[in-house]
Amino acid sequence: MNFKMAKMIPSKRNLAYCLAIYVLGLVLTIPVGNAFADNKTYTIGLTPVFLADRTAFIKQWREYLTRKLNSSVRFVQRQTYQEITDLLLSGELDAAWLCGYPFVANKDELKLLSVPTFRGKPLYQSYLIVAASDNNTKSIIDLKNKVFVYSDPDSNSGFLYPQVDMLKNNINPRYFFKKTFFAWSHQDVVKAVAEGVAHAGSVDGYVWETIANINPALAQQTRIVSKSQEFGFPPFVINRKLNAVYENNLRQSLLTMKDSNEGQALLKRLNLDGFIIGNNQLYDGIAELIETLKSRQ
Repeated sequence: MNFKMAKMIPSKRNLAYCLAIYVLGLVLTIPVGNAFADNKTYTIGLTPVFLADRTAFIKQWREYLTRKLNSSVRFVQRQTYQEITDLLLSGELDAAWLCGYPFVANKDELKLLSVPTFRGKPLYQSYLIVAASDNNTKSIIDLKNKVFVYSDPDSNSGFLYPQVDMLKNNINPRYFFKKTFFAWSHQDVVKAVAEGVAHAGSVDGYVWETIANINPALAQQTRIVSKSQEFGFPPFVINRKLNAVYENNLRQSLLTMKDSNEGQALLKRLNLDGFIIGNNQLYDGIAELIETLKSRQ
């Protein structure tokens, strides 16, 4: 055996040293503490469907989902539906609690994950509201030359439905009111009407009912004039490119919230019964509104 070959054979001491380094490497890669089995972070968008000013609740919900998913969770909030929709379509979000309007409008790129249930049904309504002191308004027809507040141009209850309702009553929404503006959240629609900034507005009925529970003084400053037919509740949706395993894990984390005391407590604060799988047919009514609006423009 020549010298060069002898150098290639490690001594017992070197073998022991190499083995120690290898074992140490394995130990350092074992997840400990708050580490997760993989590096997946679930990014979830929240739109104005979700009531603002609930930082503590969002923290608790994030911690709950983190434990259920065994992965980190990050909530992303934006002011408009369009911002959240754009992030979802670009893949920067895994999922979002979105309005049915942008979901239907982007149905080829988005997929239904789960649907909240409210008062026993996966449905909600659009409310036409005025100030509590207004005893004269009986329908939207009575609001000619008034100031009207919408929530968001991509909201079904806060824009799409009232637009189509007016068209069906032979009213041109562009010229009917003295002034219109967007409040960019359903809660702020209620505030605008309650404070006299607008004579009337269109709001998500679930949001109005939730405000009536947590801030009755605000809701009582408004009056419900009329309610729309029922529509599919604002759903949780995902980008169709999301990995199927992550999709299923996230869906199950929502569906099983009602099965634990902690989950039930969170649902109660959301004023929801729970989540179901749901189906796209729930949103046929919104699809019809979209087609009606297109045909009348």
